[in-house]
Amino acid sequence: MIETNFWILLAAGLLGGGHCVGMCGGIVAALTLHHPAGYTRWRVLAGYNLGRLASYALIGALLGGLASAGLSLASSHPYQLALLALANLMLVAMGLYLAGLGQAIVLLEKLGQPVWRRLQPLVGRLLPVRSLAGALAVGAVWGWLPCGLVYSASISALASGSAWHGAGLMLAFGLGTLPNLLLMGVFADGLRRWMQQRPVRLAAGLGVAGVGVWRLVQLVSGTIS
Repeated sequence: MIETNFWILLAAGLLGGGHCVGMCGGIVAALTLHHPAGYTRWRVLAGYNLGRLASYALIGALLGGLASAGLSLASSHPYQLALLALANLMLVAMGLYLAGLGQAIVLLEKLGQPVWRRLQPLVGRLLPVRSLAGALAVGAVWGWLPCGLVYSASISALASGSAWHGAGLMLAFGLGTLPNLLLMGVFADGLRRWMQQRPVRLAAGLGVAGVGVWRLVQLVSGTIS
């Protein structure tokens, strides 16, 4: 189950690129604004994304470790399945939002706003980014931005019942988001316009929702047990 989830979360991160560009496009543009195209820009982008992935892995480790400490594996199995069902329901909601067919995920993202309001000033103090260390720091803070896709992946990490597995699941998700955000740093305006096109949003959104539905069918049929 855990091994399969690595690939599922990788695919969800990749297909959710439109949301990633919308949520993180501003910070990527700000990071690259003062850097000309070439090696320096790629170095800043790499630093930002490494910091972001490190925060995702930390979130996964904390949640997986929390579950491991709170419940024994023998007694937690029904709870793990319930959490996996919830995570995939969130993927369906996220996919419908990406496709422009629902807004439920927006309400969920608002739950993380109080924490983000405390962290956001840190980003302002770190900009403009002038070094690799600065890019790493901004990325590490930005990894806590309220995001429905991140929340869905986080529940899978919690369901894993292991700090190591939780970190790995969140890292797999983060790697799925990586291509879109790297391209965003180089082709910002063109990529944003392309991803906002109705056919692209619909295809990506239904892809994410399809992943969630497929996993829910597996849970109901007992394929995942």
